[in-house]
Amino acid sequence: MAKQQRGLGKGIGALLGDPGFSPVRQPVGYVNKGVVSQASPVQVQDTADILRIPVDMIEPNPYQPRMSFGQEALEELAESIQSLGLIQPITVRRIAEGRYQIISGERRFRACRLSGMDMIPAYIRDTTDQGMLEMAIVENIQRENLDPIEIAMSYQRLIEECALTQEQMAVRVGKKRASITNYLRLLKLPAKIQHDLKVGLLSVGHAKVLLGVEDRKLQEYLCDLVIKDDMSVRQLEEKLRKMTEQKQPEEAQAQDLPDQYFKVLEIVGKYFENNISLKRSGTGKGTMTIHFGSDEEVGRFLKALEDAKI
Repeated sequence: MAKQQRGLGKGIGALLGDPGFSPVRQPVGYVNKGVVSQASPVQVQDTADILRIPVDMIEPNPYQPRMSFGQEALEELAESIQSLGLIQPITVRRIAEGRYQIISGERRFRACRLSGMDMIPAYIRDTTDQGMLEMAIVENIQRENLDPIEIAMSYQRLIEECALTQEQMAVRVGKKRASITNYLRLLKLPAKIQHDLKVGLLSVGHAKVLLGVEDRKLQEYLCDLVIKDDMSVRQLEEKLRKMTEQKQPEEAQAQDLPDQYFKVLEIVGKYFENNISLKRSGTGKGTMTIHFGSDEEVGRFLKALEDAKI
């Protein structure tokens, strides 16, 4: 059933542009801001000043964590920009004389091009490639609607390319460490399930339940079942309980574990490609199951233990 469009109150409608009222907003054009051109380039510096830069002098960010941009959403944003201008400037850095690269705001940049703008308001910052990657990822995690796999891959890049620990990431992005660990665990799911999670066929709640399943074939079977029968997370838990004939607490989710358990998962998970499951009862007893894919994985883990003299 289509939602009935509600009319706005007279005062609010006038402010927000209700079709029943005369438009009161004018596009934000930053007409009084400085203009960057080949003839008058700016010096690179950390600045909060907004400058207008020609579209053809800006290139996308190769470190952009978002891998897909919905065309319909871009067109809607482009229409908004045509009507109201770009409210929030993008952020760029200078990479050569007369050339700029996006740090954050690629979605806005694409929508500006789609709307026909030839000049884009931007902040210009000086930053290293590593700093650029970190800034772009953190900005996107906090402000963009990344899908769960994109978020997980972004966290993974912060670890691998920026050498951040999970504790440091938690501070950077304003998230609990448990949340970051849960997202990183999604990358251990089979590619098929990651795809379904990415396109919205599964929720993160479903994925957390599937992470507790040791058999990858069973994971994929249950994933297909969720999609086919439109199962809720609770229904999936109940189905799994009946299949395994083991009663599992409904609250047995990874985020309920004490913090030191996530440290165990983080350390051990570095050496094994397959899933690691950790279950803990309310009394503190439990099991940790490691699934290894080769003798080499076990060998690397044992060598790490020996080197650490554990």
